[in-house]
Formats: sequence, C-alpha cells, structure tokens
Amino acid sequence: QVQLVESGGGLVQAGGSLTLSCAASGNIFSINTMGWYRQAPGKQRELVAEKSSGGTLNFADSVKGRFTISRDNAKNTVYLQMNSLKPEDTAVYYCNYHYYFRDYQGKESRKDYWGQGTQVTVSS
Repeated sequence: QVQLVESGGGLVQAGGSLTLSCAASGNIFSINTMGWYRQAPGKQRELVAEKSSGGTLNFADSVKGRFTISRDNAKNTVYLQMNSLKPEDTAVYYCNYHYYFRDYQGKESRKDYWGQGTQVTVSS
C-alpha cells in the first residue's frame, strides 16, 4: 500500500502562484511516476503534470509554460509549482502515484494510488 499526503492548496487571485506538494509513504517501488490530476465541477478528472522516477515529463497543454513539476526521489515527494494561475485552473487537485507491472497473464497493468485532494480556487 502507498499513502499520499498533499498540501498547499488554497485561494489565489488570477495571475498568482501556488505550490502543491505530495509526499508518498509505504511500499514505494523505485520505478514509478508521480504527478497531479485535477477535477473541476461537472468535468472529468484530467492529467495536469507528471514526472517519472527516470525524469520523463508529461504536461497538459493548458498548463505548459505556466506549471512546473519537480521531484525529490529521496523524500518520495512531488511538487507542482503553479504560476500565472487562471480562473479555469480552479479544481480539486489530486496527487497520483502509479507504476506498471506484469499481471499473472503477462499483461502490462497499471496500479494507481490517489491523494485525498486539495482545493485550488483562482478568483478573477
């Protein structure tokens, strides 16, 4: 099992910045990906940004150039620096940890763990 503890959400004016952090604990695999998803009211959960333990990055187009993601692998912690925030960034942000493995049939599968979510509200 893996536990994820998030911090850093809040209320900010448009154009402002926030930093989210997420610390993972428990049975951590050395090869994994940590990142952030978000879900706005009435919308599906979507990927914001993620970074693998090997350094591979993936960003949503809507946040490129504004958000950065970093990891401290020694602390199993991931950070999301959000700059130039817009009202449309308002959502509940969820930390995600996942890894891939081969199941008993040899099929590649993905195991996900989620944080409890932290609210980010950007006022116009």
